[in-house]
Amino acid sequence: MQTLGLADSTPRSESRLKSLFWPSIQSGADVDYLGVQGYLLCTAFAILAFLSSVAIGHPIAGAVAFVFYYLSGVGIREHSRYAAAMAFVFALAELPILPSILKVFFVGVLFSNLRATWIASRWKADTEESELPPRLTATWGDRFSDRLPSWLWPKVRAVYYVLSVAFTVLLLFAGMAMFIHHGPSSISRR
Repeated sequence: MQTLGLADSTPRSESRLKSLFWPSIQSGADVDYLGVQGYLLCTAFAILAFLSSVAIGHPIAGAVAFVFYYLSGVGIREHSRYAAAMAFVFALAELPILPSILKVFFVGVLFSNLRATWIASRWKADTEESELPPRLTATWGDRFSDRLPSWLWPKVRAVYYVLSVAFTVLLLFAGMAMFIHHGPSSISRR
């Protein structure tokens, strides 16, 4: 595998912890790693949003949130700045509704992921070592994090944009209705 250039022969330029909270890009392997990291984080956040919504008795809202955050992760894997921004904005907006330490952590990581996606989307491979590594299909994990997003994103991108605009409008109207009905103190109490 080493001689074919298919192994992970290009080490990441920083530790996992640094790449999680304040990533930088030194090579194509870093760009690829940040895409996978964002995809897996959004998938984890989608599961958390679904489970917390089901726990409070709103399974349909949980299913919609799961689809939204998962598709955001797919977009992030494909270096969509819009998808990264939407995931962060909605996670931030959801935080006062269902606060938890885990969600605060995820919102912070999604902010870092927004920055990383912004940097990665502008990455230009000028040299041979800057090229993005090939997306593998050897294991189930490779198929889940490498092939599925690249297959799925072109098919659902337009649906995702419509869904995110509809969620934005819904969020704005819900916030305004809450403000009008309960006054400014209702937003800070939740």
